[in-house]
Amino acid sequence: MSDRLRLDLVVNDFVASAVAAKKITILSDGTPWRPLIHVRDMARAIEWAITRAPGLGGQKLSVNVGATDCNYQVKDIAAAVAEAIPGTTVSVNKAAPPDTRSYQVDFSRYHALAPNHRARITLSQSTASLCEGLKSMGFADAEFRSSPFMRLKMLEAHIAAGRLAHDLRWANAFLTRE
Repeated sequence: MSDRLRLDLVVNDFVASAVAAKKITILSDGTPWRPLIHVRDMARAIEWAITRAPGLGGQKLSVNVGATDCNYQVKDIAAAVAEAIPGTTVSVNKAAPPDTRSYQVDFSRYHALAPNHRARITLSQSTASLCEGLKSMGFADAEFRSSPFMRLKMLEAHIAAGRLAHDLRWANAFLTRE
């Protein structure tokens, strides 16, 4: 759990919906792919990147970090969350236009270079942890998509308050006050 939790990320959104309303609404047809990685596994990957020998991939390296079996279709993520949180229903917007933001990623290079740093935390473990965290904070806002937990809403609030410019750079007046 993060003190600055973002509910505009697919797993976080679905778990929040399940906790608050016992309902997950997939806004697309559910077929787009999403590669998932838990923040702790990403931290382990960053540690590997910082400490690896230059012979592992060269001096400068660009590699997809994650696990091939952690590529999920959105509908399968929703089903996994619903299974983890009993009583949750899932609805799919079958009339939605195709969501072209689909990312099925090849992680084979990372697996070859960093076999001891593979992802360990499963979707099921992530879901359980997030569910526990939301319940412990008393989360029950079924209308959270209009809340500050949504990154776009926070950006809009910063822009409206003059802290952030429309090009998403911090406003000079805001930076000089600190």
